[in-house]
Amino acid sequence: MNTCALGLALALVSPIQGARRLIWSDEFNGPPNAPLDPSKWTYDLGNNNGWGNHELETYTNLPENAHMDGQGNLVIHVETALSGYTSARLKTQGLFAAQYGRVEARIKLPSGQGIWPTFWMLGSDVATVGWPRCGEIDIMENIGSQPSTNHGSMHGPGYSHESALTAAYNLPGGRRFSDDFHTFGIAWSGRAVRFYVDGGSYETVTLESIPQTAQWVFDNPFFLLLNVAVGGNFSGPPDATTQFPQDMLIDYVRVYQEQPTARVPDSRNFALTMRAFSCKERTMGRTIKRGDPKCFGTHRELYRREGSSQMIADERPRSEIRAQEGGRHRGPAHASQHRGSRACDQRGAGDSPALDEGLRV
Repeated sequence: MNTCALGLALALVSPIQGARRLIWSDEFNGPPNAPLDPSKWTYDLGNNNGWGNHELETYTNLPENAHMDGQGNLVIHVETALSGYTSARLKTQGLFAAQYGRVEARIKLPSGQGIWPTFWMLGSDVATVGWPRCGEIDIMENIGSQPSTNHGSMHGPGYSHESALTAAYNLPGGRRFSDDFHTFGIAWSGRAVRFYVDGGSYETVTLESIPQTAQWVFDNPFFLLLNVAVGGNFSGPPDATTQFPQDMLIDYVRVYQEQPTARVPDSRNFALTMRAFSCKERTMGRTIKRGDPKCFGTHRELYRREGSSQMIADERPRSEIRAQEGGRHRGPAHASQHRGSRACDQRGAGDSPALDEGLRV
């Protein structure tokens, strides 16, 4: 069988399914008033000229503004002060960053005019490339005057601020996010981000969602942030109806990645038939080839049981292959003897649209 023809049929072969593997979490199980774990979290401090949004709060690293409640929750506490308002803005920058997977937190929100709680992510290269080129993913963003609505958004170069890719989720039956805990999460791959509330998906953003001339910047590590702002462009200032103090309670923050549960079961019976790599990024209207350092995507190998038509497809993110195997191809020890056509194997990702479609994640 022609291996290039096989490549065009890869979409018809189901990949080996993976199980979620917890790679990072904080369960906030400390005693009452315990501070954050410094190996997991650090702080943004001050007002920083309103953080670019005309915000009114001053962020501190004081236990009064961020502590455990002794019941398995982190408390971000917002209080009035002589200078206005104090709160906390927590981040994992320099301590932990994720690239792809499922990221979620179970949170009970504050509420009220001018209260602006957020669970979000920033690209780890923010210090070098700046915002919005680093990318931003807002997993949970709420305006306190709209207590039943969560906003899920993505910001990047050419689609930020009012042009961000965004959708809203509204709790049914007039319920409020401040009444109980809810789980806010994303499922993130190299080509798509799906937004969830309580396990239900309400928004999917893909590479095709961004403007034609814009760059997809969500193929790099991102760090996590939790904060409660006061005032600002999005929420507006507090008014006479706003009550203080305000608390946001976080039950946990967890990050999972897909862990393949099986590989080729017996290298003596399966031969590597086709090896291919999907790596397509739209950057200012051009297609990036496989060898480009900006290339991202999924490496996929197709195995056929010798003497039969049974086939198994195995795929993993390119970053995982590089990290675990130093960039070398995987497969049975003898697989290099069964590679098929090198002309097909070495084809660049943009050279065959049908092949790219078959490998899309």
